[in-house]
Amino acid sequence: MNQVSSTSFPSPPSKLNLKPQANLHPLPTRIRHPNDLHTLLLVTATSRTPLITLWTASWCPSCTVIKPLLRQLIEHDGIGEAEGGVGYAEVELDSSLIGDLGVTYAISSMPTLMAFSRQEPQLETKVARVDQLKDRKFLEEWIRTEARRGGDGGAGGSLFGGWFGKG
Repeated sequence: MNQVSSTSFPSPPSKLNLKPQANLHPLPTRIRHPNDLHTLLLVTATSRTPLITLWTASWCPSCTVIKPLLRQLIEHDGIGEAEGGVGYAEVELDSSLIGDLGVTYAISSMPTLMAFSRQEPQLETKVARVDQLKDRKFLEEWIRTEARRGGDGGAGGSLFGGWFGKG
């Protein structure tokens, strides 16, 4: 069984800051192991901050275009900050340690953009269409919508996409 290394986190912040802080281990922003995602989900749930994830692979040409655009919007332009903020991480599905994490969250194509709120995947708002992922205006509005969720969930959906009816 893999152990997560102990990490120091500040008391639950009112706003999540994924940037490294003095005397603290930085939170992972590149997910290469399921424990990395689990750690981020716990921290974002505690801070009531939605986590935006971009599911990528090194061999994905569209991913190389979309990754810097998303980073620019979230980390530099502050899209979503006025609505409460978001965390951001890239899930590297071709990591040798990632296991079946993509299957767990029904990731069937790359790139895929998916938010988590209160540790729940927001499957109803997942985006996998490359034309939408390259559209700056679409991404800005999508990020703002997820930020407004503020860790309250609400678009979780079902892993089976309604095949067995609504619960």
